[in-house]
This record gives sequence, C-alpha cells and structure tokens, in this order.
Amino acid sequence: MPRPLVYLPVLALAMLGAAPTGESAADAPDAAGFEATVQPFLEDTCLPCHNNRRKRGGLSLEAFQSADSVARDPNVWEEALAKIRTGEMPPEDDPRPDPDTLTAVTHWIDHELERVDRTAIPDPGRVTIRRLNRTEYNNTIRDLLGVDLNPADDFPQDDSGYGFDNIGDVLSVSPVLMERYLLASERVARTAVFGPEPRKPTLERKNSGPRKIVESTEVPASYDQTGLSLPNASHVTHRFPVDGEYLIRVYGGGIRPAASEPVTFTLWIDGREVASQILDPEASASFADDQQELGGKALDFRIPISAGEHWVAVSIPRLYEGLPSFYNGPNPSSRPPFVWPDFRPPRKDPTPERIAEAMKRYEENRARVRPVGDARVGYMEIGGPYTQPSGPSAESRVKIFVCGHPHGRHVAGCATRIVSSLAERAFRRPVPVAEAARYTTLFRQARQRGESFDEGIAVALQALLVSPDFLFRLEPDRVAPATNSREVSQHELATRLSYFLWASMPDQALRSRAETRSLRRPDVLAAEVRRMLLDPRAAALVREFGGQWLQFRALENVKPDVEKFPDFDQYLRMSMREETERFFERIVREDRSILEFLDAKYTFLNERLARHYGVAGVTGPAFRLVEITDPNRGGVITQGSVLTVSSYSTRTSPVLRGKWVLDNLLNAPPPDPPPNVPIIDEAAIGASATQREQLEAHRANPTCAACHRRMDPLGFGLENFDAVGKWRTRDGSFPVDASGALPDGRSFSGPAELTKILASEREAFAKALTSKMLTYALGRGLEPYDRRTVRMIARKLPDHDYRFSGLVLEIVNSLPFQMRRGVATP
Repeated sequence: MPRPLVYLPVLALAMLGAAPTGESAADAPDAAGFEATVQPFLEDTCLPCHNNRRKRGGLSLEAFQSADSVARDPNVWEEALAKIRTGEMPPEDDPRPDPDTLTAVTHWIDHELERVDRTAIPDPGRVTIRRLNRTEYNNTIRDLLGVDLNPADDFPQDDSGYGFDNIGDVLSVSPVLMERYLLASERVARTAVFGPEPRKPTLERKNSGPRKIVESTEVPASYDQTGLSLPNASHVTHRFPVDGEYLIRVYGGGIRPAASEPVTFTLWIDGREVASQILDPEASASFADDQQELGGKALDFRIPISAGEHWVAVSIPRLYEGLPSFYNGPNPSSRPPFVWPDFRPPRKDPTPERIAEAMKRYEENRARVRPVGDARVGYMEIGGPYTQPSGPSAESRVKIFVCGHPHGRHVAGCATRIVSSLAERAFRRPVPVAEAARYTTLFRQARQRGESFDEGIAVALQALLVSPDFLFRLEPDRVAPATNSREVSQHELATRLSYFLWASMPDQALRSRAETRSLRRPDVLAAEVRRMLLDPRAAALVREFGGQWLQFRALENVKPDVEKFPDFDQYLRMSMREETERFFERIVREDRSILEFLDAKYTFLNERLARHYGVAGVTGPAFRLVEITDPNRGGVITQGSVLTVSSYSTRTSPVLRGKWVLDNLLNAPPPDPPPNVPIIDEAAIGASATQREQLEAHRANPTCAACHRRMDPLGFGLENFDAVGKWRTRDGSFPVDASGALPDGRSFSGPAELTKILASEREAFAKALTSKMLTYALGRGLEPYDRRTVRMIARKLPDHDYRFSGLVLEIVNSLPFQMRRGVATP
C-alpha cells in the first residue's frame, strides 16, 4: 500500500538529515563571517572607545562580540551600519580602515539584519485611540454632510508629535475642546438640515505686512504689467463664511493730487481679474500719505464670492504709462510691454540716420510717460456677507435625506433609514439596529414635543456629531492568536486608507469594498489606492503630509527681517508655498519617481517667484511648469519654501539646513543639542568674520563637534541661497564659500554638486521618506520593531521604479498598516 502523501515532507526532511523543527542553516547567524571579519574590526576600531570603561556616546560594544548579538539588539547594529556607511565612524581623527574591510563589515551587518528581519516574530504595534485632528474634522464634516464650514478652525491648535499633527499619543481632549465640539455640532447639524443662518455683515481689516514700496522710476524694465508682482500691491488670504456678496474696500497711499495722473486699481480673486476702478487724485483725498488717517472716500468693490478660503489681491496694473523704447532686437515678440524710456542706440548698422531715428522715438516715448509717484495699495477691508442663499444646499439634502424625499412627504420608516445611514457613515462602520435606535429615539422625542420632521433629524444628527464614535477613530481590542497580532477589520482598513490619503472619511466606493470583504484583496486594494491618488481629495496628502514633511506649512509663521530682506512680502510667501505644493502634486498625480524630490529639473513658477529666482521668460500671476536650466537649482532643497523655513529671520543657518537634510532626506537625524551650548557672535557674521569661521570656532568644542561635522557641510553647500532663497555670491563683506566635505570623504562645491551627492543616496532617501510617510499613515511614532518594515519597503521601491504609488502601495500592504497588536489569548 503506498504511503500517504502527508508523510512525504517528513520523509524528505529525514533524507536531508534535517529535523522537522528548529532553526535552519539559512536562518542561523554567520558565526564564521563574524570571527573572520567583524570581530577584528570591533577590536581594532570600535572597542578602544566603546568599551565598558570609556563608553563613548553612551555605548559599549563589549556585549556585542558574537554573531548572535545582531538578533539580540538589531537596533544597535543598524545604527552602527549607518554610521560606518556615512563615514561618521570611526571618527576623523582615528585611522581609517581600508575600503575592502569596510565593505566586508557593512555587507556582513546588512546580511545579518536581513536574516533577523526574516526570522523575527513580527510586531505591528498598537495605535493609540486618536481623535480627528482639525483638518480631519473639517474634511469629514464636508464629505459627510456637504457642509463647507470649517468649524474646526475655532478649535484649539492640534499638538504635534514625531513631526505630524495626527499622532494619537499627543491629540489630547481639553475642556475647551469639548465645549467647541458641542457648539460645532449644533451649528453643523442646523446648517446641513436648514441651511446657513443669516449672518450680520462684518468688516475686517486685512494687511499684507511690511513691504518695500518702489517708486515708478525704480520699476524694472520687464515688470509684470498686472502690477501683482510689485510690492506696491497687496495680497491676503481670507476665508469667506458663506456664498454671498462681499465688499472689498481699498485704501492706499503715495498718490498726490498735484503731481499724479488718474490711477487704476484692479481687484483679483484667486489670480483672476474680477474688477477695476480708476482713482482721480484731484477728485479724492482718501489716499493720504499717512494711511492711519482714513478720512475721505475709499475705493469699494462689491462682488459675489463663494464660501471658502480665497486669495484676494489689489494691484496697480500700470504703475506708469509709456510706450516701449526703441527696440531693434531679432525677436520683436520678446519686447517688454512697458519699459522706462532709456536711450538705446541701434545695435545694427548704427548710421547717423538710424541714431537720429532712435533719438526721435526716445523723446516721443519719454514725453508720453506719466509717472504716478510711489502709488501703492496700503491695506484693504473685507466686509459682508450682504446677500446669501437660504436653505440647505442640494448636496446636503442628498447626503441626509437618503429616503428619497428631500423636500418632505416622508413615508413611515424614513427617519430610521436617514439616521441609520448617517450613523454608519459618521462612525465609518456598520451600526447595529439597537445602536442606531438610540439616535432615532431622539428624533421621536423631538417629534413628540411638536417639532418638525427636519428638526427631529437635526437633533439626532447633533447627537451623532458629539459621539466618541465620530470624534475618535476607534479600533476595539480583540483577542489575538499566539503571534499577538490580528488583522484590522475591512472597515477599519478602509478608514485607515481614507484618512491616510484624503484626511477624511471613506467614500461609498471604499465602504462597498469593505462591506463585500474584498478590500484586502491585493488587486482591489491597488486599484483603490490608484483611484484615490487621482481624486481631488488627495490634495490633502500634499498639504498635510507634504506640508509637514517638507515643512512649508511653517512659512505662515516665518518673518524675515524687513530691513535685510525688503523684497520679501506676502505675495512671495504665498508663491513659495504654491510652488512646492504644485511640485509635490505633480509627483502624486502623474505617479512620478520619488527621486525627483532630490534633483528634478523642473518646478512651477509665476512671475513673482521667477524674478526672485532670476528665471527669465515667466510673466503674469499664473503658475506654470518651468524646465530648470540653472544647474544650481533642482529638487526641493533649492525651493524658496524649504530654504526660508530652514533659516533664521536675519541670516541663513548651515546648521538648520544641514539638520533639515539629515532628518528629511537621509534618514539620519542628529540628536538634540546638549544644554548650555555656546552661541555664535551674530554681529560678527558678514562683518568681521564669515559664518563658516564662526561655526569652525563653535566646533572646537568637543561636545559640539560630532554633530556639526555631519550637519554643517550640508548646510554650507546651500550658502549661495540667502535666508529667503535668493541667489547670492557674497555674504556681507565676504564671498560665499559653498564648499564642504562629508565624513565619508566626499567633497563638493556649491548646490549643484551637493544635489548630485544627495541624488546618489537613493537607499537612504527611500528609508527617510518611508519612515516619514509610515509615521503619518499610522498616526504614531515608529518603534524599533518598525525598522524591519521600513527596510523591507525601501528595498522593494526599486521594483516599482521608485514611483510614488509604489511607496503608498507598500505602506498600505505592510504589516503595521494591515494589522495591530491584539489582546493575548487568556
């Protein structure tokens, strides 16, 4: 009788001489390699400093003198591997091991870490129950009810942890926040069911901040004829609470009745010209030099504006009038629209006749110029709304009255269907009948008091919006098997996915996938991820994750010194942020390589930012894709937003910029500085000493040297960019020295060579971005056991050609995203 097939595996193991259980040869540590290569390296290079007696850096390696020590503490070995590869260890004062030895040691450590990853019991970790942060609350209200109120703008600021404001451990709930929840629930519920309450018009002053005002004689010959790119304009952002008609009242200065011609003021909303008015200085005295005296008549614009945040700008589109000066270039279409007349002799065949013709045209042009002095927009006031629609929006009716009777005539059972539907979407999971009945009871009680059907729905909805199931993302503990891990449910996975990519609730498509229990299928999950990345709601990933990873959200709080950087204004600040957002968005929408963050030779510019960068050929306020030809610009580290937030208000900071690169691009954040660190002499920088000389003296302190040896060279490579990202060749009285040498011996000079070095660090950057995005996706800080996941994701990215969707897919398929630590079986 033949043997059953079930015995064949055991028989095969016996024939191979292997036991059916226990550690295989492939899973055993490489003791021979350790003794031949790593042990001598430790004894000669590491142990003299990292022993029990000296314990440099708080580390002793005496307990790590065996091959199995990698499995006991892989984090120490991974840290050692990173420091060896970057050249930080051994220190620069110690003899350098030969390259072959370093290669053999790093290869052994890397191989052993892979083995440990393969054999270790996985731990997905456990996310703290966390409330919706302000952005998530606003977006969820919008998608749940079709109400764009941004009620969370009145909530206290969210705390941040590990670089992000969606971390469960720091999202506390204060009494003030609870009070705001109650107020917001009533306002949101009644707006969704009955429409916005009539609002009394208010008037708010908006100031675009300090600006350097230019006179007409100082205007560049190629200036933007819209006037938006001049500091004489005013740019603000304002959130309009409801659709309606609003007043934009404009005050200005510098217009003298006796010396000026009529001046045109133009109103722009979101980069689009919507209205203009002409001010005759002789007929109005409202534009006094002292802008604090608001007597007389101001310019009033009354226009309809939709609810939400808008960019409002007022400009003087033609700061002076005139015709182009004599131009004899090869391309007439490149002639600037307005230039201050200056005599230009003909460049081709300068005969006396041609010179005379040029002089004649010059005199004609000069006579037609009508300067308006230093006319400027001082500030504006925004008032309203003066008209607004009544009743709920069509979108709110559809989202709430799912019984099909948005205008009344409700049938029996309609309230139960409405409340159940709202509860399931608000709680982001199936809601049992008994649980939904608690909210239906509130509806019935309202009806018994004589309230209308809609009023009862509003009461039930208000209760739903203060439920912990709405305010918090709950994943109840469940008993787990022996591995102490369990899969999150299909609806929990849908919620994790939607708040990762949209910072909002799952839509109907995601909920349907969860209900049919198909979302976890690899093909379905991949299709959903790609669909979601193309959805407009994925802009939240750019703003929230990108804004905190690249730190361009911090631009709102940056205030460069107005005396040292007089050209920095609100328009430039807004343009810098827009550039980085559009750059990030292109990588997401077109599924481009994440390596373009390092060295992409394109960006998005309008004329204001192009002039700041010294890029020719970009005119007007609209942003457009621009190919970069300057070798010193490319990738995010040369964009104005990053360069500005990594500087001080009065000067650049090689330390801040170097730290930014280490933390965000190379996955090697330096430790926090020790207490009582000596400061450098600010007054001497650029006057009696260079910043490099000041920092070299600072590094003479052994306490400071170790970290600054890593940070400072990276920051010095960006020193050609001033504190607001403008190119320079001198820092005060001294020429800029943008050279540097990394701990591993590689040297560079200037941003172009530094960018090439960073672009070569693909693996380090892949780990850095993976760590940042995984932290954001999970809503918790990464623990030592998560390094395994980070390494595994980073190793798979080349298989995806480093495309952005590949990184997202690897994260959503990873152990900590799909699972959570459970409660051990009793």
